[in-house]
Amino acid sequence: MTQATPWLERLCRISAAQSVPDRACAWPQHLGPDDWCMSPELLSPYGTAMYEALDERQRRRLGFFEAVNFFSLNIWGERQLIAGIAPRLYPQDCDATSRYLQHFLAEENRHMALFAEFCGRYAGKVYRQKTWRVPRAHAEGEEEFLFFARVLLFEEIVDRYNVAMSGDSRLPPIVRHIHRTHHGDESRHLAFGRRTVVELFERHAARWAPEALARVRQELEAFLAASWREYYNPEAYADAGLPDPYGCRLRLLADDARQRHHAAFSADSVAYLRRHGILAAEGAQ
Repeated sequence: MTQATPWLERLCRISAAQSVPDRACAWPQHLGPDDWCMSPELLSPYGTAMYEALDERQRRRLGFFEAVNFFSLNIWGERQLIAGIAPRLYPQDCDATSRYLQHFLAEENRHMALFAEFCGRYAGKVYRQKTWRVPRAHAEGEEEFLFFARVLLFEEIVDRYNVAMSGDSRLPPIVRHIHRTHHGDESRHLAFGRRTVVELFERHAARWAPEALARVRQELEAFLAASWREYYNPEAYADAGLPDPYGCRLRLLADDARQRHHAAFSADSVAYLRRHGILAAEGAQ
């Protein structure tokens, strides 16, 4: 884990100063499929023939249910994060890392409450979680590293969406508020995550066998691809009234425009991991 440093102490101070949630934005009595709840450019069919075939009312309806899917993904992702962070508190003493992780947990709990309130209040449900992992043996330090690396990849994608939608005037104030609130805390989580991932890799990877390093890289690439697949939810397509929702998902995932979107939104994360030798250089095996 990360040792006490000035940057970590600074994260603790900022989190402590912002520990009281912002309640300035009221929940509207009604919000639904006739409102833009997701930026059109971030809808999963955007840039494809499927998107062009939808009229504005259909796009708004899809945007509402894709917003519910986005918030649902965050609920499940942050629940897994909380479950993973809790056992890592106070491994030896009350150091700066453990103190910051306490803030981390409190902030993630507030985020889940915001996401769940939106989903429950306006959609009456949270979309179910669909991913799981099969337990396996790990090399020394591998499991710890993979946990924080997966968290980083997941949160970097989410933050790109948060930033884009927090300033989109087409969206209702409450939607912008949720994204803005999440981004404010996630900017610190990402700073912590990037440093922690590199530190854990530098500490442990030199002792991993070549096949273990190859496995780590494959798992991170597979996790990134799986994270993107969750943005294409057939249940959301069905709720939005799109025909053949599972076929929609397959066609969109195979569409070159969508692959370019994934690459663009993941580019900074992938470049960072490559720069530190965590992922292989582009074109390398």
